[in-house]
This record gives sequence, structure tokens and C-alpha cells, in this order.
Amino acid sequence: MNAREGALKDPSLRRSLALFRAFMREQDDPASCYALLARDAVDQVVAYGGALEGRTVVDVGGGSGYFTEEFRRRGAHAYLFEPDLAELGAKPPDGAVIADGYLLPLADGVADVTFSSNVLEHVADPPTFLSELVRVTRPDGLIYVSFTNWLSPWGGHEWAPWHYLGAERARARYRRRTGKDAKHTLGENLFAVHIGRTLRQVRARDDVTVVSARSRYWPFLAETVVKAPGLREFATWNLLLILRRCAP
Repeated sequence: MNAREGALKDPSLRRSLALFRAFMREQDDPASCYALLARDAVDQVVAYGGALEGRTVVDVGGGSGYFTEEFRRRGAHAYLFEPDLAELGAKPPDGAVIADGYLLPLADGVADVTFSSNVLEHVADPPTFLSELVRVTRPDGLIYVSFTNWLSPWGGHEWAPWHYLGAERARARYRRRTGKDAKHTLGENLFAVHIGRTLRQVRARDDVTVVSARSRYWPFLAETVVKAPGLREFATWNLLLILRRCAP
């Protein structure tokens, strides 16, 4: 794969607004929302890793398969590994595998690209999850990881931004407002993942290099905001990490 580190420029305000509008319609029109997000994410992978034709992509935790399908449309051999049968939906991509991201049924170094979008905040042990992504990526391969950090305005997911007042209070408010229980429970299927801690963890590894750490959606100064301790935990919204697997 021809690496083009640093090729991704700050996204445009128009692009960020389009993604935000799609996100606000997620509940009513999830197909359009996730199809747009998938196209955008795969564009980011191409910007850092080059053309995908003939490459092997492992999509870990990709839900109903929008990312996997977009990778396939770009010519990649893409495979979905999803631990939750309910998340796969009625028509998952061909070849989808029910598998835990902590223990993927794959040999070492089989993927040119390992991809994980908005999964890290849903795992109890992020370092172990990241280690598994690294393990299945070949030397010089690309690892794409994004997650919604806890202190971002969307850190509480469907009960955001009331998570700033406490998770239980936010869940109770959601129940009163909607008449149903929230999908996510802190400490069960949603965890408080922070940018500073995650950056320290990946930078301490000797099997990957950090190509980029940037806000996934922010329309300007996307890398600069991540360099500001404290501020980044609120202003980044969603952290995008581009890692490259080192040679053994």
C-alpha cells in the first residue's frame, strides 16, 4: 500500500455540516446517515493509505455493514466481524462473522487495513482491543480507530449532553422523556474513554507509529485541538487515530 501520511487536510465546513445533519436524522433515516458516514470514513482511509483495490480490510464492530459494503465498492476484500447479532440487522454483508474484537478468528498480519469506527467507547478494555487490531494487521499496514470520547458533547450517546450531570441522572431523564430505557448503560456497554489516556497508551507501544491523531469531524484545526490537554477532551468530539503497524 502506498502511504501518503499527512495527505488529509482539514475537512471543509460544508462536509462537517452535512455529517452533522445526517447524524441528527439518524433515528429517522439510519441508512442515509450511515451510508454517508461510510463514504466519508473510507475517503479518510484512502487519503492515508492509498487505493484499496485488491487490499484486505478487516472491519471490527461495523454493525450492519455499511463500512464493509463501502470498502467493497472501492475494490477491497472487506470482511465484517461483529460481536452483537442484533447489530448486524436483517441483511448483513455476505461473509459477516460473529466475533469478539478481543479475540478475532484471524491469523497474525492478514489485513492491509484494520478498521474500527466508534467501537472503542463500547469496550471495557481498550488496550486489549487495540492490541488485537494491531495483531491482525500486517507490517506497514494501516489501523483506523475512531471513538467518541466521554467528555465530548456526544459522550453520553443518546442521553447526551446530560451525561455531564452524571450517567444515572442522564439515563433517568432519557426514560422520563421517551418512556423507554436508554440503549447504553455506563459500565456495561458504554465506557468513559478519554483522549489523553488513549494517546499515551498508543504512543507507548513499540509495534505501531501514530500517523495522525485528529478530530474526525471538526472542520478546522483538526490536529491542533488534539494537542491541547484538557481542551481536547471537550472540543475534539470524536478522535480519529491513524496508526501504522511497525515491522517486527
